[in-house]
Amino acid sequence: MLQSIIEKAGIATVSISLLLEVTRRVEPPRVLSVDRPLGYPLGEAHNPELQRTIMLAALDLLPRPVSDTLIVPFNG
Repeated sequence: MLQSIIEKAGIATVSISLLLEVTRRVEPPRVLSVDRPLGYPLGEAHNPELQRTIMLAALDLLPRPVSDTLIVPFNG
């Protein structure tokens, strides 16, 4: 919900989601959906390459314009 308020102020936001059903209810502007265990949205510990890949995928969504919730699955 805060993400939508920040967007209305003109600041692009993106979230990383583990729970798509909750994300759909909240309707944030941009979402990277990751299939990871709860508590590990960036992947397991000590795997900086995967963590970096997920973060870059999320940041790549920032310039995309949105009118409805944009949910992009992470395929990495």
